[in-house]
Amino acid sequence: MIKNHRMFDPSLTGSIGQMDCVYRFAIEKESVRGQCVRLGLAWQELREYADYPPSVSELLGQATCAVILLAATLKFEGELTLQLQGDGPLRLVVAQCTHDFKIRAVARFDRERIASQMRFNQLVGQGQIVVTIESGAIGSRYQGIVAIDESSLAASLDNYFNHSEQLPTRVVLAAAAGTAAGMLVQRMPDHGGNADLLSIEMNAFETADAALTRLTTDELLVRPINDLLQSVMLGYDLRLFELHTVRFECRCNKQRVSSMLRSLGQIEVDSIIAEQGAVTVTCEFCQRPWVFDAIDADSIFAEAKITAPDSIPDSGVARAS
Repeated sequence: MIKNHRMFDPSLTGSIGQMDCVYRFAIEKESVRGQCVRLGLAWQELREYADYPPSVSELLGQATCAVILLAATLKFEGELTLQLQGDGPLRLVVAQCTHDFKIRAVARFDRERIASQMRFNQLVGQGQIVVTIESGAIGSRYQGIVAIDESSLAASLDNYFNHSEQLPTRVVLAAAAGTAAGMLVQRMPDHGGNADLLSIEMNAFETADAALTRLTTDELLVRPINDLLQSVMLGYDLRLFELHTVRFECRCNKQRVSSMLRSLGQIEVDSIIAEQGAVTVTCEFCQRPWVFDAIDADSIFAEAKITAPDSIPDSGVARAS
């Protein structure tokens, strides 16, 4: 049975509410908890300006859901970054999620080495996964590193929790062109070594673990959330907590791009415009092209004469041409 808690609205488990939300849940009276996320519009907006091969796009979607699930396990104010570094044709995946579930992600790859059908280990090769948690409120920084498991990103994250956090965890991830999804179930530390309670909690976790193993990609991507959770926690009372909206938000914007162009100088910008008709700055994360013509450039440098140039923040904006 599923019980609602706090401000959770069961009507949101319909076709609309299932998208771009992260759900937290727990088994009643037991130290087993989990999160479930399903992305629609946010996933599509994240790739709007990018051109990823299908296999790269699929793994990027899995990483995006993974970083949301990781962030949902924490209480913090700041940003969590999941970074996959390998020696395969997919060299780098970076996915970021803030405490209020604003996401962005990017992949770096050698296009000529990407085949139409590639297994996870062929795509990423050998390497490591780095999880970085930065809390802006208290200025703290935590970093955990685990070797890539050749079977999947989900298995790599299972290993991360088992070794870095010492919490039995099962993660499942899936991504397609229009949807990406993931679920995480975790057994929390036992209560003072109570053997009977520990046995009950392990049984609940093992039930969920086995159910997650049987889940198909299609079920994870399209099955109604209530049905999905009930199938995973069959026979246990499940409590759903307040859901949170997930949205795509890159740091690039016109003001930051203008600051970058001012740093290049008017002579350099005017030279590019004279040669190409406009200057284009492409964001490294979302690949959005910001185009400035001669009138735009004149406006930028006219403003710079009135106010001091802004400092250039970490915007992820690069490649002026």
